[in-house]
Amino acid sequence: MDGYLGVIVIVAVVALLAAGGLFLLFRPGRKAPPPVKPPESPVLPEEKRPAGTGEESEGATTTLPPPAKPAEPVVVEPEVEVPPPSAGRMVRLRSRLARSQSALGRGLLELLSRDRLDDEVWDEIEESLITADVGVAPTQIMVEELRAKVKVLGSRTPGEVRGLLREQLLAQIDPDLDRTLHVRKHGERPAVVLVVGVNGTGKTTTTGKLARSLVGDGKKVVLGAADTFRAAAADQLQTWGERVGADTVRGPEGGDPASVAFDAVAKGMEEKVDAVIVDTAGRLHTKTGLMDELGKVKRVIEKKATVDEVLLVLDATTGQNGMRQAQVFAEVVNITGIALTKLDGTAKGGIVISVQRELGVPVKLVGLGEGPDDLAPFDPEVFVDAILGD
Repeated sequence: MDGYLGVIVIVAVVALLAAGGLFLLFRPGRKAPPPVKPPESPVLPEEKRPAGTGEESEGATTTLPPPAKPAEPVVVEPEVEVPPPSAGRMVRLRSRLARSQSALGRGLLELLSRDRLDDEVWDEIEESLITADVGVAPTQIMVEELRAKVKVLGSRTPGEVRGLLREQLLAQIDPDLDRTLHVRKHGERPAVVLVVGVNGTGKTTTTGKLARSLVGDGKKVVLGAADTFRAAAADQLQTWGERVGADTVRGPEGGDPASVAFDAVAKGMEEKVDAVIVDTAGRLHTKTGLMDELGKVKRVIEKKATVDEVLLVLDATTGQNGMRQAQVFAEVVNITGIALTKLDGTAKGGIVISVQRELGVPVKLVGLGEGPDDLAPFDPEVFVDAILGD
């Protein structure tokens, strides 16, 4: 009996313990222990975050933007200049011309104003004119005319002396020569100007200045860099063109000049420009090859269009050497006008008279300085007045 009671007590204790455990387990208000949070990852700066990661913020995911593309280089177009018109340029540049030429005028006026004009004085007058590159024949004509008129006048006032000298200089320069620059287009075909001369005379610079002058007069121009044998010539001409918005046609260094000239005229016709100006090679003028090449350039151009103007560029400081150059070029191409450069830097302005007399063509343009707008249409009266002074 006692054995059964012991078993019953043990069972009762076990049951009470089980009931107590269940009570504690399911007791109301018990909260589960908080979950253990994983350690936070360090936040990387934006530029170091791996691609494709995002940030959690209030349930929304923000994707990082892709890296910005590098900016493309900006091409800056050269600023196009608006040159002044050619009209009146020589008047505006008269003082510059007078500074270099007035010594000749003052010397002649002083000699002619002497009370007694004997043979010795007339020899001095003749020498002054020849030294100024007037040429022997024109000098003799002027001296004979002056001697005759001075003899008739007898006594002479300074005004009369100046008038006599002005009259004779103008007569030799011949103000009645047609100095028109033929750059007017023919219907749909542009005028073509061929610029020739020896290297060193300012030929390429004169071509660029002429283009600038025509643009200033409201014309559209194409340049042809047919001096393919001088490396810097095409670059130089293209720079002149870019300044005023004129296209330049060029070829490979050492290429065929005639081909470049032809392409320039073709482009001018395609773009319906007013004038095409072609710069040509100017190596030693005594070389037969250069002269043949120049003739070929002209013939090739004439397959496409008419050459309206052939300008020979001469350096006024070269004097009679320039005259020999002019003669050689005139034998190959039909020179229609002279462009005299560096006239502001020499007292030998008489070359205007001698070159016109020798070639039978007028001086049409003169270079009166280093500036881009210092190429001017030649005006005989302004030129003579600059020599004689006010």
